[in-house]
Amino acid sequence: MAKETQARHKADMQDRNSRLAGALWLLAGLFYLAAETVAAGAFPGYSYCANYVSDLGVPYPGVADGRMLASGLAWVMNLGLITDGVLFALAGGIACAADLSRTSVRAFLILAAAHGLGTVLVGMVHAGPREVMDGTHALHVLGAALAIIGGNLALMAATGCSGAWGLPKVHRAASLVLGLMGLAGLALLEWGDLTGRPLLATGSAERLSIYPITAWEIGTGLMLLFARAFPQANRQKH
Repeated sequence: MAKETQARHKADMQDRNSRLAGALWLLAGLFYLAAETVAAGAFPGYSYCANYVSDLGVPYPGVADGRMLASGLAWVMNLGLITDGVLFALAGGIACAADLSRTSVRAFLILAAAHGLGTVLVGMVHAGPREVMDGTHALHVLGAALAIIGGNLALMAATGCSGAWGLPKVHRAASLVLGLMGLAGLALLEWGDLTGRPLLATGSAERLSIYPITAWEIGTGLMLLFARAFPQANRQKH
């Protein structure tokens, strides 16, 4: 009886944690997209294909690698990045709190923290010519690497967690596909930077490495919030 009570308590805790994590992930993804949209609207001539996301966060005019920087609402973009990073990591901690004994859960938690830290760093350290001159641009690059690599690997690690979160089998497949898509986008971005012969426009390649994470946040958030609506037969076993 004691074991049954303990198991029921653990299941209830996981259910509450999963729904709270879902709300935070959903908020993180939507807030990031809203911040990017608002900031892009205040940046004359901004191109989602040609410009980096980080261009939106530079709070002063200038030129970076031939791109004009003129973000009128840089603070909005930076707030979006910082909020997204904090909420992603926080949601990961909450979702995993009830079952830290599993290796896959701990791996996801570490990668979620890396993504969150990197995203916050990107929002705090800008990518303009002043940062290049004073050397702090290296911190921005480090943050971007943690955010993109850590984030997409976290999606792939989530394939070992979705069953514990009570999600349908499709979530596991979607997490793997989105993570691989994001890493492919990063590979395309780096290929263009290293060779000078981009296969995809700079902004498009970067967004291909970022948007899968955002899509996962929104999709996972919705699934966790409405997990009870999925037939039991479609859910994965822990």
